[in-house]
Amino acid sequence: MASGFCGNCSRLLIEFTAHLREVCREFEQKIRDVFRELSKCTCFRITPERSFLRRTTQELPSLHLLYDDETQLLNQESLQGLNRLATSENTDLQMTAAMYYLHLSHHLCKELVIEMGMLEPILELFKSGDATAQCHSCACVTMLASSESNREAIMVDGIIPLLALAKSYDPQVQQNATWALLQLTQSDWSIRILCQAGAIPVLVLLLQSSDSEVQFYSCTALCNIAAIQEHHPKLLSIGGHFLLKSLLTLMSSSVQKNSTQACRCLETFSKNVLIQEQLIDLDCVLPLKALLKTSSPESAITLLSALSAHLPNNDVLVSEGLLDEIGQLLHHHRSSSVIITHSGKIITDLCRSCMGQQAVMESLCLSGLLWALLSPTLSDETLLHVTSHLHHLMTWDLLKSNLSVTITSDQVSRLVKLSGQIQNPQLSYNSAAIISKLEMTGEMVQLLRPHYITMLEYLLVFLKNKDVKFQQLGIVTIFNLKKDGDFSSLLANSELELQLRKVHAQTEETRRLLQMIEPLSPTSVNS
Repeated sequence: MASGFCGNCSRLLIEFTAHLREVCREFEQKIRDVFRELSKCTCFRITPERSFLRRTTQELPSLHLLYDDETQLLNQESLQGLNRLATSENTDLQMTAAMYYLHLSHHLCKELVIEMGMLEPILELFKSGDATAQCHSCACVTMLASSESNREAIMVDGIIPLLALAKSYDPQVQQNATWALLQLTQSDWSIRILCQAGAIPVLVLLLQSSDSEVQFYSCTALCNIAAIQEHHPKLLSIGGHFLLKSLLTLMSSSVQKNSTQACRCLETFSKNVLIQEQLIDLDCVLPLKALLKTSSPESAITLLSALSAHLPNNDVLVSEGLLDEIGQLLHHHRSSSVIITHSGKIITDLCRSCMGQQAVMESLCLSGLLWALLSPTLSDETLLHVTSHLHHLMTWDLLKSNLSVTITSDQVSRLVKLSGQIQNPQLSYNSAAIISKLEMTGEMVQLLRPHYITMLEYLLVFLKNKDVKFQQLGIVTIFNLKKDGDFSSLLANSELELQLRKVHAQTEETRRLLQMIEPLSPTSVNS
């Protein structure tokens, strides 16, 4: 289940929580002081309501929680006084109760709040005529819902009122209610209940809110729901591709976390080929290209990677100039594993057409992938992806020629070093395979000559490898390098040449043994 919060958002929430704790402490003291003064006034002796208010304010100091001693909790009398505030018809008292409940929800163990019977009056405050009381009670539910054991209790009576408050005309009430709904999308079973209660249409409409926080909370909640395939029909059942259009609009938001989250939500849907085609029809490429130019292009490149995997999308992606953007992106984010990995996949996917190959040659894509080889921070796993894509791209003659001209001395050195990295056989194989396909022009010979001794060493290891593919790659590389007389001289009478003769003898022996059982019928070969 997707959490919906990046590292920056998590940090901000922690800071907000710390700030809220301090504000609550200060606010509690101010309220206690104010009501203490009010209780001394004869005004509160005039009516029963004021008499009740005076009696309640005298109880308020006893609601203080001693933070340093967890054994001293609220007594039953204090709870009853707090509940009277919550059920009062006086909106000021309701607001005060809501503030205290928020304070207690923040400081008490979340399960303890439920056990002490505070959930019912908190939910009752949803019906308050005071927006502040509604805000505080929603914030209480948000904090309580962070505990999985509390969600079940909240789901029983809290969903319908929360959905109603999410449609409130008060921006803060709407924001807090949507935040609470987001917290209820943290498990599969609670999501299922939310969907049955009609949460999806509400959350989809909230994507168009003028409040950026409401947009973020609703989009994150929808992203969590979309992570479960069974809910896709409901999510997409709103007519006219309303959800997809709303997410595409949000993807163009100036608020980066919102555009990123919308992109993540669409990427979840993109596993469905029909949804991909709908996104292409809705001109999704333009806003995605715009996101590639922001400081956090990871979500956009991930979605584009999913789109490029579907062959019918490729012509549109190429014609929209995507490869130009990918080339620029690779040169600006040389140390990002996500960007490099997905960029390489997109380039390889789009090269399945002649138009794509031509576009790659006219862009900075190949040089971008080559420069990624030199990044000192990339893991072997990312380098494995890069070399795999480069090797695949060199199966096309046009790209092989272009890459042979583009590659630099430093990049050749890096490939030679990686070829000798025997502890990672596949990375070694990919790197050596790229070298084996380089065209032996005069310029290329000059780049390779300083590495001939090192290359002799790893080629010897390849020929001794029991895996036939390494032996074959070694032979192909030797054949290519022998076009340079200097390499042929080094090869003569070397240990590598001796091993090459052994491989040749073994091959001949294998061929002779096979001839003993010839002719092999097609049936026996295929059986």
